[in-house]
Amino acid sequence: MKKFIAAMSVSALAVTAAYAGVTEEDLANDQASTDQVVTNGMGRHLQRYSPLETLNKDNVKNLVPAWAFSLGGEKQRGQETQPLVYDGVMYITGSYSRLYAIDVNTGEELWQYDARLPEGILPCCDVINRGAAIYGDNIYFGTLDARIVALDLKTGDVVWRDKIADYKAGYSYTAAPLIVDGLVVTGNSGGEFGIVGEVQARNAETGEIVWTRPMIEGHMGTLNGQESTMTGTLNATWPGDLWKTGGGATWLGGSYDIDTDTLIFGAGNPAPWNSWLRGAGEPTEGNVGDNLYAASRVGIDPKTGDIKWHFQTTPREGWDYDGVNEVVAYTDRGGNKRYATADRNGYFYVLNREDGAFVSAAPFVKDITWANGIDETGRPIFNEPNRPGNPANATDGNKGEVVFSSPSFLGGKNWMPMAFSQKTGNFYVPSNEWGMDIWNEPVTYKKGAAYLGSGFTIKPNYEDHIGSLKAIDPDTGKWVWEYKNDAPLWGGVMTTAGGLVFFGTPEGKFIALDDATGEELWSFQTGSGIVGQPITWEMEGEQYVSVVSGWGGAVPLWGGEVAKKVNYLNQGGTVWTFKLPKQLASN
Repeated sequence: MKKFIAAMSVSALAVTAAYAGVTEEDLANDQASTDQVVTNGMGRHLQRYSPLETLNKDNVKNLVPAWAFSLGGEKQRGQETQPLVYDGVMYITGSYSRLYAIDVNTGEELWQYDARLPEGILPCCDVINRGAAIYGDNIYFGTLDARIVALDLKTGDVVWRDKIADYKAGYSYTAAPLIVDGLVVTGNSGGEFGIVGEVQARNAETGEIVWTRPMIEGHMGTLNGQESTMTGTLNATWPGDLWKTGGGATWLGGSYDIDTDTLIFGAGNPAPWNSWLRGAGEPTEGNVGDNLYAASRVGIDPKTGDIKWHFQTTPREGWDYDGVNEVVAYTDRGGNKRYATADRNGYFYVLNREDGAFVSAAPFVKDITWANGIDETGRPIFNEPNRPGNPANATDGNKGEVVFSSPSFLGGKNWMPMAFSQKTGNFYVPSNEWGMDIWNEPVTYKKGAAYLGSGFTIKPNYEDHIGSLKAIDPDTGKWVWEYKNDAPLWGGVMTTAGGLVFFGTPEGKFIALDDATGEELWSFQTGSGIVGQPITWEMEGEQYVSVVSGWGGAVPLWGGEVAKKVNYLNQGGTVWTFKLPKQLASN
């Protein structure tokens, strides 16, 4: 077994190797190519749907472990990655910015890369990594010190690495990169430190930056090393100089809609959380205080980085409802091309794929207090008394009025990806039923320091469950069924043409449900909480399913009273791979 670390020299052979491996065509056809998984989301539209139906409702009871692989060492914590499978090898990322190549037949390690992380990194929400990207003969992933690294697929040698941003200012990187037409497209993390969200595109072969697109108005984009266009209009929706440290981190990465040739990235919370400081506390004329493009979905031209459209889910955001939740391209039952996104604010949105225009919205959690609904334009109908109070009005000047808001700032749905079934036409959305006491405090920006201006305590809304996996009809917004779970759900979901919905729980169960009814058909105890993202593929006529088990993520760190409820859960770090043996496929 070989191990490689960041100090290794660049391999000249890897730099000059022809891109004969994974092609743009392979990426575009990933969902249909059932013998491999070469994109995050099992397709760049992020549907997380497999057309495989060898494994189905009748025989899933015969699914058995094939092999397990331990990430080893003391570097455990949350394991939120999605495996990739290509040319007989599985690639997974691990906590603390590690990447493994594993023989997909045996589970044996082929090589491992450990990034040499500096002292003083400032990850917001655990030391996780959500996956890699493959293109040509290279594999790409980001590190907690806000770098992007290209490695040789066969050897793990460094081909190139580049700096995304300054980790000392609070930047980090945890998402899986996105590959489109030979460009490696990345976002950034660090919204709680007053950074500025940005999308960057690099030449996949050389690492050279092609374009950049900031997410906060007033900042200038670049194209081929020159200034291109400004994001928005300076001071249109931001007061004074607050746009300079305005947040809007693109920390979850993006999706790609090949039909419209559009990248879609979510921009996170505006900074600071205290909305009164951003001119968003009081009702205003027009869009003053909306703080664009934070808490928004943004359509971007992949060739130039120019903004094509935007949709802001929570203007005047004051609860850290963010806006990065993944945007999934799909076609509805009427043949209409749509986008769907389940926002942390508790509403499930449907948008038009041509221009991002609002189509509909409906709640996907039971209790929403901050808004009384969504109007016909897609703008929330604010419940103003539920906005955390202005600390400037406090008698001691230190703490504004405390309010109970639902959902909590960790969201009706956080990072954990939902799935769309082409078989049922429904979305399967991992959600959580929780709220929070929240208040605002005075705050000033300091480089590398937390920039919140708020305090909070998360509380469960119900005694019998927090987690709730819901099947949602996107045409009506209605819930088809609900699967309740005691602990919060924090991992991804996958659907298959065999009528199955796969997901994991913090209690360690990996579960398959009936996609039509929500009935539990199969489960396996993995030994640690699952916050990873499952995949499935076919090899030598047998269907395989894999998921990474390892409890962690934001809940133990930020969860308040909820964190106390799950503090007994064990950490871990194991790739579990299951298969349906041929002789049991017809049983």
